[in-house]
Amino acid sequence: MRSFWSDPYLWIHLAGLAALPLWLELCFLGLAVGDPIFPVWLELALVAIAGIAPILWMQWQRPFYIFSLLAISLKPENLTLPQRQLLTRFKSIQNRLLAVVVSVLLAIALRQLYVLAPIGTAAVPFSIESRGLGLVIAAIAFLGSNLFLQVPVSVASVMLTSDSAFTSTEPYPLEQISQHFTSVGLPVSQLLPEFLEDSAIASPIVPSPVQSESAVEAGDLWEGDLVPPIEEVIPASPLESGVAEGEESNAAASEAEDSALEELIVEQEAVEIEAETIVEVAAISDISVEVADPSAISVPTESDREVEQEPVEDLAAIARIDEQSPAERSSTEEPDPAKSDPLI
Repeated sequence: MRSFWSDPYLWIHLAGLAALPLWLELCFLGLAVGDPIFPVWLELALVAIAGIAPILWMQWQRPFYIFSLLAISLKPENLTLPQRQLLTRFKSIQNRLLAVVVSVLLAIALRQLYVLAPIGTAAVPFSIESRGLGLVIAAIAFLGSNLFLQVPVSVASVMLTSDSAFTSTEPYPLEQISQHFTSVGLPVSQLLPEFLEDSAIASPIVPSPVQSESAVEAGDLWEGDLVPPIEEVIPASPLESGVAEGEESNAAASEAEDSALEELIVEQEAVEIEAETIVEVAAISDISVEVADPSAISVPTESDREVEQEPVEDLAAIARIDEQSPAERSSTEEPDPAKSDPLI
């Protein structure tokens, strides 16, 4: 799909091709009214000239202004640049040649309708018998047939333009649009609803190298001196600030959770290490008990207890003696029989 196909006016006028069979049927019924009063070639010429010449001249000199509907049209100053490019494509020599080809094909179709017209005499719904009035109806219907075929064909021709060719097309001069295009209806500022108007293409025109260089020079002159960056001028909205604060609080909460989890892991590791140490000490003690000689362990008897009590009593007596004074100590001491006997 080409970029400029999003313009709704192209599709609206391309859909006008659906009305072509109705206009041809009306022309057929007009030719079936009454009996011929002029030669065949003259009647065909009158209907053909009246139906072909105005539309062919319009498409050749002043193409139909497609930005219009019924009795209203869009003001030229409200057109976008791509829409003005479309107008330039409608003025191409290719569309003029297509208008001639379409006119020839419709003239051939008119000849076939005239030949088959007597068959439809009984089916004419008009309550008229005037041949002249029938020819007028046929000429008006044939004019509508030309209009509803010429315009869709020119639209289809423009829509088949490649993107590269369309991009290189110059926009039509704004002041010449009213003079060089056929606009029927009251000019208004808006035709379609806003959502359809917004869907119209608004792609920029590719600038020439000279224009791009001048734009770069202008940007170098003004960018650093007068135009501050957009980020510095536009403050953050309250919604953005609230979102930022929420993100910061979430980050702080996640960091606190991570630190608490790390502390819990460290405590758990310490408990496991302590438990392992206790198990190792218990194992070592069990091993020492098993290795010890049971025969070396003796149970104390009553005699042993008496022997152990004697040294304890001697120590108590020595302590009491130390606490006595020298006089008491001399009185309590027993005289040595050997020293007291002089004969010894």
